[in-house]
Formats: sequence, structure tokens, C-alpha cells
Amino acid sequence: MTQWWFNNKTGEVEEGPQSLGSDRDGPFASREDAANAKQIIADRAKQWAEEEREAEER
Repeated sequence: MTQWWFNNKTGEVEEGPQSLGSDRDGPFASREDAANAKQIIADRAKQWAEEEREAEER
């Protein structure tokens, strides 16, 4: 199964881990997801923050 990564340094999608771990996000299941890494990560961070806030309110 191929894994895809987004390289934050170059802004390019990589098939398999090709660069330093500190320069990339992933793995992602598809090239498209890796290309949208910044938005996916932002959406997940927003969701986690909302879940934490809800847990604190209980």
C-alpha cells in the first residue's frame, strides 16, 4: 500500500517518505489527501480543540 507525504519545505507531495521527518507531514492514504495536507491538519486541529473545550465544560 502506497503512502503519501506532504513536504512542508518544498510544498510537494512525495510517494513514500523521501525527505527528513521534520520537513514532512503524513502519511496520507492518497496523493490528493497529501496535497491537501495543510487544510486537513487545520480541520483536525480545530476539531480537537472543540472536543477539548467540550470535555472541559463537563
